[in-house]
Amino acid sequence: MSRQKQQVERVGSGASAREVRGPSFQPLRRALKVPVWGDLTIRLGLALGLIFLVIMIHWWDRDGLVDNLDGEISFSDVVYFTMISITTTGFGDIAPITDRARLVEAWIVTPVRFAVLFIFVGTAYNFLIQRSWEKFRMTRIQEKLSEHVVVLGYGVSGSESVNELIDRGTDPHCIVVIDPNEDRLSDAEALGCNVMAADATRDETLKAVKIDRAQSVLVSAGRDDTSILIVLTVRALAPSVPISVVVRAADNESIARQAGANNVINPVHFTGLLLAGSVRGAHIADYLADLASVAGRVQLVERPVTAEECGCAISDLRTGGRGLRIYRNGEALGFWEDECQNLQAGDIVVEIVPTLDGEERGDGHNGKSMPTG
Repeated sequence: MSRQKQQVERVGSGASAREVRGPSFQPLRRALKVPVWGDLTIRLGLALGLIFLVIMIHWWDRDGLVDNLDGEISFSDVVYFTMISITTTGFGDIAPITDRARLVEAWIVTPVRFAVLFIFVGTAYNFLIQRSWEKFRMTRIQEKLSEHVVVLGYGVSGSESVNELIDRGTDPHCIVVIDPNEDRLSDAEALGCNVMAADATRDETLKAVKIDRAQSVLVSAGRDDTSILIVLTVRALAPSVPISVVVRAADNESIARQAGANNVINPVHFTGLLLAGSVRGAHIADYLADLASVAGRVQLVERPVTAEECGCAISDLRTGGRGLRIYRNGEALGFWEDECQNLQAGDIVVEIVPTLDGEERGDGHNGKSMPTG
């Protein structure tokens, strides 16, 4: 996938601020902080409260009003006059006649009239126009979701994985982030990703992002039990989609695999590998980190063997990279084994390729743009 020029912005403030790439896009769907019925109740309550306030003001200043029919102002007349006054109907049968009553109409009732009007217009817009438009837009986005990456959980691991995916050339349009935390999602939205504030353990949430059509699913819920439950849910809905999950307890690694995860990553274990490697050599940990990041001078790449490479040895890859391992029929074979001297169609090769800050080489590199000599 070609890298597109992206806008660079800063997300956060202070020491936690960082640069992010990508234009701002509308979210796929946001969770409502207030339920629909709650929002409607608040709006109607506010409008009725303002109307009641005007009724009380008119009743307090009823001596400034005149009824052209019977000359008396009752409480029902005040309610009637308030309603026709706020709705600007103005039949003229009841009217303010004193200066004070007219000032009340000008400086108190008129602002309330506009406030009530805006409340009802805003309610109509929010519940009829905006929600219909959001539903239509969401449907259009869902229709286009295919071969996308779904990130379930946008904590430390999830956010770093999204940043790395974008640095490796993945279009933010092709990333969907699901997390219940709105503040976290604002960072993902600034990167240009589609976001959804929802519970990733729910079937309806995963169906909404077309989980069965995803290219890959990354799970990092922050808790091993929640992550494993998400893996089970994803696997039930998408039997063939690759799933990678982060777990922190070694005992849960086998459980995550049994739940259906293809890749189980233990950051604690990986950190231990780096620390242990640094004991044997000052540069081993640095090189391992270099391999893991697209920003380093070298990069690990996993790809299918090309047709031109069939029959060749793993040391003669057309990319010029250093072949380390092939996967054949689910078996891992090292570069020193005899099977690696005769690559076959369907083999998956893991190689090290040079990279200049992720620009010259990257994920998806298949050697077609490289010189063969």
